Amino acid sequence: MDLQGLLPALSSPSAGVSPSPSAESSDLLSLPWEILIHIASHLPAHCVINVLPKVCRTLSSVGEDATAWQLRAQRLIGSKARFPVGPREDFNWPTACLEMEQLITCWAGEVQHVAKQSEENEKEGDQVRLQERGRVPGGHENVGGSEVDRVGVAAQEVAYGADEGIEVVMEAEDGEMQPDLDGDQMARLREELEGSLEVGAAALIEDGRMWLNADVGPGGAHHDQNDLGYPRHVNNREQAEMIQHQSSRSPSPPPALECITLPSSHIASVNSVLLLGGKGAVCATASRDYNVKLWDLEASPDGMLLHTLGRKGDFTSHRGWVWCLASEGSFLASGGFDSTVRLWDLQAGGTDRGLIRAGASVLCLSCQTDVLLAGTFDKRINMYDTRAAEPLIKSVRLHGNAVMCLAADDTYIISGSADCTVAVYDRRALKALKKIKLSSFLSSMSYSGHEVWAGDNKGMLHSFSMQTGTLKPLSQFDVGHTALVNGIHRSQGSLYTCSTDKTVKIHIPSGPPRTLCTLCHPAEVHGLSVEAGIFAVAAGDVTVNIWRPRK
Repeated sequence: MDLQGLLPALSSPSAGVSPSPSAESSDLLSLPWEILIHIASHLPAHCVINVLPKVCRTLSSVGEDATAWQLRAQRLIGSKARFPVGPREDFNWPTACLEMEQLITCWAGEVQHVAKQSEENEKEGDQVRLQERGRVPGGHENVGGSEVDRVGVAAQEVAYGADEGIEVVMEAEDGEMQPDLDGDQMARLREELEGSLEVGAAALIEDGRMWLNADVGPGGAHHDQNDLGYPRHVNNREQAEMIQHQSSRSPSPPPALECITLPSSHIASVNSVLLLGGKGAVCATASRDYNVKLWDLEASPDGMLLHTLGRKGDFTSHRGWVWCLASEGSFLASGGFDSTVRLWDLQAGGTDRGLIRAGASVLCLSCQTDVLLAGTFDKRINMYDTRAAEPLIKSVRLHGNAVMCLAADDTYIISGSADCTVAVYDRRALKALKKIKLSSFLSSMSYSGHEVWAGDNKGMLHSFSMQTGTLKPLSQFDVGHTALVNGIHRSQGSLYTCSTDKTVKIHIPSGPPRTLCTLCHPAEVHGLSVEAGIFAVAAGDVTVNIWRPRK
């Protein structure tokens, strides 16, 4: 919405500082405060946060109304969903609303773009099949073909199998033609075919959602697979009418995102991907080919390989599968099945910065400003000072099996293990605070604010609250993953998950999560990374896909 249209008096150069409401009774600022808040609620969140404060002091106060932001969030999510899932104290409502609006805008456009491409490809395929069916073997033309062809081959295939009572003109095996139809019969046939086309098209579209499923729009609500009140198959005719209505609109604008695939460089599955630098301009990938590679995502339209990292005299970055990555500031850490953590200097082009022997395969890493944490196969969490000659600070054993995932802040370490437990460790007091037993083990974890989100080996998501060292289970959600969730990223207004079931899902982190988009990959998805609106996914078919805002 154009602010100059709202504030004509303030758009002139001579307006200066905001006039008081009493100075100009016709001005927007003379309206009651409740009306101003209501008007601002129809502006995008980024406008309320970044633009209104530059207009005048009064309008800058609009963005400080916590109740208005909570109402905006409820409108985006729906009245039945819980948000935030964790504690509300110190929750940043403006940032959450901004992230949710950006997420909906970007991924709704991506869904529409992919759906439109699929529809165009289907139409082209129908036209090709129509031309091929225009003539039958032996050189005979189809009788009555001009009428039937207008309906479409897809309609013919549906109708011929479904409507046994309709007599259709087709060539028999002996070359004799079946009786022709009069005008009334042809009209009735065409009417039946058009009706069958609607049903068949809706069924095809429903099947297509196996590849791309979306639930978008301010009024949309999340539909859980286990929600018995959610009709999984709505009326096909209504779906077809909706699709026809949408297709009659003007062409949709280009999607907000573009997807690129990094040039093939690894020769084995990519286990981990990490966006670096705070702006997502550089990407690191770790693979089962023993290598770690750095990529420049801005040097060319499809990204460019910068370096394959390695120590002097070594042919590969590690001497085993590289399993995990973590970064803080100017250094990158990689952990692998060769029982080492290797450090790389990003400012020096990825040169070797040191090697740490962990004693067992390194399955997860977490970097803080003063410590590097490593979870290992031998049930331990190792704490390292990467600046010291002897980097190991402390090694603790909190679990009875391999440590699968880690998350930490300046005070606490949260870890998940294959023994189906999650533990909290106080770094300052150097003691374990709590251990929670689960029915499944956590395979990925994301910790921000006062919320911890994790994915398990059964495809479920778990949410916890984390306050003053107290970890409290909140909810467990089924978002549609059917196998191990090996990647999760949660911020105040976004939630990304990926799984070995070959899917990537984008959600709003409400309770239950509102799934905006499901992307299917031809191979297992092994990891993800999100930074500055850029989204990276690593897969088992040696590919790394990057979704980023279109320039």
